[in-house]
Amino acid sequence: MAVKYVCRHCATSLGEIDNALVSEAQLGFHFLTPEERSDIITYSQGGDILVRLTCDYCRKALDEHPELNMVANPLQ
Repeated sequence: MAVKYVCRHCATSLGEIDNALVSEAQLGFHFLTPEERSDIITYSQGGDILVRLTCDYCRKALDEHPELNMVANPLQ
């Protein structure tokens, strides 16, 4: 199982953990509400976990231009 972190806006890879022994609790996923989990985490058919976050570049752009939050994928 690999855990892949990508930006939800620009699809930049933010990192990857490739360790079958890492648990969701070790990654802190247990702190997420069910709504947050469904928004942030998806699972591939191969068992990998895709975690969709916002990279620093996109966060800065969204902070400086809040109107971009109204667009589905504003920075693509």
